[in-house]
Amino acid sequence: MSAWIGIGRSETGLVRASNQDAFAVIDHAGLWAVADGMGGHAGGAIAAQTAISTVQTQAASSQEQLRSGSTSPIDVLTSLISRAHEAILAQARSQPKLKGMGTTLVLLTVIPDQTSMAYVAHIGDSRAYRFRAGVLTPLTKDHSLIEKYLERGILTPETAKTHPERHVLTRALGVTATATPTIAGVAMQDNDLIMLCSDGLTKMLEDQDIQQVLCAGDLNPANACDRLITAALDRGGEDNVTVVVVVYR
Repeated sequence: MSAWIGIGRSETGLVRASNQDAFAVIDHAGLWAVADGMGGHAGGAIAAQTAISTVQTQAASSQEQLRSGSTSPIDVLTSLISRAHEAILAQARSQPKLKGMGTTLVLLTVIPDQTSMAYVAHIGDSRAYRFRAGVLTPLTKDHSLIEKYLERGILTPETAKTHPERHVLTRALGVTATATPTIAGVAMQDNDLIMLCSDGLTKMLEDQDIQQVLCAGDLNPANACDRLITAALDRGGEDNVTVVVVVYR
């Protein structure tokens, strides 16, 4: 019988003084998440942890809704992101020093007992990828100014790497009145791997580098997760780096 097995790891990196990333691995609820906070030393960490805590708190009810068929995966993910967004806004209202804090969020969920499909939601520039038979496929597209520039042909991928606005997001939780995620369904096969990550990984490793790392060893989630983070640290570890690896087998 096929099942989902996930593991996550987060490292501060070699440059930053603190870790503003957070993640959740909730195998029994078919729910996994990565958040990357922003808004200052304290605010970013609080925003990311608030988003992840909201996901963890809602995991059991989300699973029950999916199992009963009363709610679609897209509605479940939309609700989780909305609740996380509202929780961050509420905290900022109650603590003025946290005003302006926000976070990215990427979520993966599956319908219990119907695991030929997965669903990914994201807001910001934390990403999801699928790795199948040696090929890495992006499942998300960053909500960032750079991505807009690339789509319009204003920048090339090479010039985008050093552009002064490369860290500017166009969507995030907690920074605007509403938060609109992008959500997509993903067809799955046995031995597929899905990887969620903060941009601390993708700043250090190009997609082809990530593919090479995954090709270089077995797809045990713990080993794959460790290899990816080690590779990012070996390249300089300029940001917090968080990886969640989920294998369907």
